[in-house]
Amino acid sequence: MPDPTFPRRGDDRGLAAPGRIKEIASAANPIVKDIRQLAQKRHREETGLFLVEGLKLVLDGLESGWELKTLVVSKAALQGGSEVLTRVVSRAVAHGADVVEASAKVLEAIARRDNPQSAIGVFRRQLAPLKGLTLAAGDVAVALDRVRDPGNLGTILRSVDAVGAKAVILIGDCVDPFAIETVRATMGSIFAVPVIRAKEGEFLAWRGGFSGQIVGTHMAGTVDYRTPDYHVGATLLLMGNEQAGLSDPLAQSCDRLVRIPQMGRADSLNLAVATGVMLFEARRGALTL
Repeated sequence: MPDPTFPRRGDDRGLAAPGRIKEIASAANPIVKDIRQLAQKRHREETGLFLVEGLKLVLDGLESGWELKTLVVSKAALQGGSEVLTRVVSRAVAHGADVVEASAKVLEAIARRDNPQSAIGVFRRQLAPLKGLTLAAGDVAVALDRVRDPGNLGTILRSVDAVGAKAVILIGDCVDPFAIETVRATMGSIFAVPVIRAKEGEFLAWRGGFSGQIVGTHMAGTVDYRTPDYHVGATLLLMGNEQAGLSDPLAQSCDRLVRIPQMGRADSLNLAVATGVMLFEARRGALTL
């Protein structure tokens, strides 16, 4: 977060200006208030920034080349001699990020929970353009129609990453992929999977030029999900809203509507579970243990 009161430490020696370091003990500090506002979608949209909790996820973001704007770290952990945390702070400063050495109260205020992680990163969001998505033969991607649950979306992103699928397209009014609950559920995969946003009309227009197959799950599906040949051309798996399923226009855009057979009393699967089942079936044969 920009703040003219941050003191500079060191010189740039002709390189990009290093980050700044500041100690903050009060949750009422304006910098803390700005960071806390990133819990709100409106503020994330306005600033283009989002929160990442935990040292591992911050490292994932840095190693994936995402822009870290601010790193908030536990002052106590730093003083306790955490070597990993110290290295991350040095790396953040070298990359031009500002570093806040925060008290426990400040970390709790930002994380909005007790016993917060020792590091919280503020990263710049990245969204991929739909027109730039190209899928080769054997490639798989996922499109989600109005997914509403952040845990579902985060888990799907993690599954997409696990099988090496190429992207996730969010169609219509979907939950924010950069909400803190979604990011937590991705376990770092938010940095590995291209995320695309599209209105339904935009997606259908793109679909007109897509030469691969679109396989959608649907209550009216009459084909077993293991039936389609997922390895001849590119495949886009189209998954519906948690309650309503696919919209009629999206269902009609599919080449195949499939079902996942069930033997118990449940009439449907959780969206993230169903997407995982579809992904691993679509990638079966390409995955080697």
